[in-house]
Amino acid sequence: MDRKRLKKLAAEKRFIPGIYNYCDRWCERCPQTNRCLNFSIGEEDFSDPETRDIKNEAFWKKLSEIFKETQEMLKEAAEEWGIDLEDLDSEEVAGHIRVRDEAVQGHVISRAARNYASRVEDWFREREERLLETTTLLSDEVNLEEALEVIRWYQYFIAAKAIRAVLGKLEEEKDGRNEFPSDADGSAKIALIAIDRSISAWATIPHHDPRESESVLKILSFLDRLGQAIEETFPKARSFIRPGFDDIDLNE
Repeated sequence: MDRKRLKKLAAEKRFIPGIYNYCDRWCERCPQTNRCLNFSIGEEDFSDPETRDIKNEAFWKKLSEIFKETQEMLKEAAEEWGIDLEDLDSEEVAGHIRVRDEAVQGHVISRAARNYASRVEDWFREREERLLETTTLLSDEVNLEEALEVIRWYQYFIAAKAIRAVLGKLEEEKDGRNEFPSDADGSAKIALIAIDRSISAWATIPHHDPRESESVLKILSFLDRLGQAIEETFPKARSFIRPGFDDIDLNE
């Protein structure tokens, strides 16, 4: 998509500004895709089935074109705002980024969120064959397969959003900002929503396989503590209004 088409598309009133910043990226299940600029861009850029196949050369060619176009738009915006992008490559800035990233990655919430993702991976790896057999034998009314899909979807998503929340909080503290709503709170909220949904999904597993009660309980306990830590660190997160999801859209 060229810049002219992108600007024209972005000007359409049907889109909700920032709706894609605090969603769970599960477009197939989202009722707001028609209001999301990111989704519409993706649909246009990857409308050809060949461009959707990661093994196809057309996919990588299209991706390269998008990166190039984005880079050009970034340069234009930087010039318009009076930002010298070359200054961002300075040793001083690079040093600040390294220190910041170390603080973010070392934060207890970041470490715990990554730990959760690893625990999920280990759990599935040890039970892959049994899970496959169980889901094959289940009737359509049983939602174990659905629960497993939810757990897998949010497995790494929780860490990504939790880490972004920690990054935002550290940046806000550094700059002396204490505003609400903040990106840190928004990121923390969607991480908490993902945790809530994951907990519900995990809780269904022992009903289908009582042998997993103990293993699931351990993960549930860990996930619950992670959620509590996020809520304590971001006390305003639950009150954050996500555009298009938590607010009332008078244009509907």
